[in-house]
Amino acid sequence: MNGFSPRKARIVATGSYLPERVLTNQDLEKIVETSDEWISTRTGMKERRIAAKDEFTSDLGFKAAQDAMKKAGITSDEIDLIIVATLTPDYIIPSTACMIQSLLGASRAAAMDIQAACTGFLYGLSLAKGLVEAGMYRTVLLIAAEKLSSITNYKDRNTCVLFGDGAGACIVRSEGAGLLIHDVSLGADGEQGQLLILPGGGSRHPATAQTVADDLHYIRMEGKEVFKHAVRRMEGACKESLSKAGFDEEHAAWLIPHQANMRIIEALAKRFNVSMEKVFITLHKYGNTSASSLGIALDEFRKEKEVAPGEPILLAAFGAGFTWGASVLTFSSKENT
Repeated sequence: MNGFSPRKARIVATGSYLPERVLTNQDLEKIVETSDEWISTRTGMKERRIAAKDEFTSDLGFKAAQDAMKKAGITSDEIDLIIVATLTPDYIIPSTACMIQSLLGASRAAAMDIQAACTGFLYGLSLAKGLVEAGMYRTVLLIAAEKLSSITNYKDRNTCVLFGDGAGACIVRSEGAGLLIHDVSLGADGEQGQLLILPGGGSRHPATAQTVADDLHYIRMEGKEVFKHAVRRMEGACKESLSKAGFDEEHAAWLIPHQANMRIIEALAKRFNVSMEKVFITLHKYGNTSASSLGIALDEFRKEKEVAPGEPILLAAFGAGFTWGASVLTFSSKENT
C-alpha cells in the first residue's frame, strides 16, 4: 500500500441552461390576483424562465450537460454514468437520464434518474462522489433539470409565483483541478410528505378525468410549515457538513443555498453569520427551479467569483419529501489533494 493515494472526487466543470422566455412579476399580475410588491416582499423573486411548449426536461438537461462537457473538454465516449435529478421527468418510463444519454450519444454510459425534489442535486452529488471514490466509475455526469411550469397551477397565486424552469450539470472525476467534494450530509423526513406534494399521476391517484378536474396534477404546498422545517433542517445539515470537513461554523466563506425564498436564505445566512455579500443569489432572476437550483447557481458562481484554494463553499438545500442536505466544496488545483 506504499504510496497509495485515495481518490478524492471533485467537480471539474459545471454547466447550465435557462430557457429564453422570461415570466416577470408584472406578467403574473395579469394572470392571478397578485402584485410585484407582494411577490418581491415575500419571496425576493422578480423573474423566472419558462420552457417552450416543445422544450422538455430532457432538452434542458441535455443543453446543460453539453455546456459542462465543453468546459471539461470531454466527449460523450468518456462518460461512464449519467445521473439525472428531477421531479418533472419527460415520462415515468423511460428515465430522463436514458433520453439524455441518447441525445448525447453516450452509448458507454449507464443512466438513471433520482428523485429527491429540491435536494436532488446534493443527493446526486453524494452518489457521484461515492462511486468515483470507490473506483467504480471514472467520469460521472450529474444533471439536475426541471420543467416546473408543467406542474404549476397558474390559478394558485401562492405557488405559481415561485417556480421556473432550467437545468444545471457538472462533471465529477478524481483527476484534475476542481472543487473537492467533502462529505455530503443528507436527511429525510417522510412523515412531512403531505406538506409539499403533487397528488396525482402516481399509483395512488392514476390520471383520470376526475384527478384532472380536481387539479391533482399540480404542486400543492403548505408554505408556512415548509418554511419552518427548511431553515432548521438546512442549518443542521450545514453544521454537520462543516464539522465533517474540518471547518468551524464561522469559517463558511461562501454560501450557495437552494433558491426557494429570500427569507429562508436570509435566516440561514444569519445562523452562520455569513454576510449577504457572501451569499450567492439567483432566485430574483430564475425563481425556484427545484433540483436544478443549486446546479445553476454553482455554475454562475464559478463564472462570476474568484475563490482562494481551500476556501470553503457551503451548499445547502431542502425539498419535498421532506429531504435536505449540505456539502462543503473547496478548490484544489492538484490531483488527489
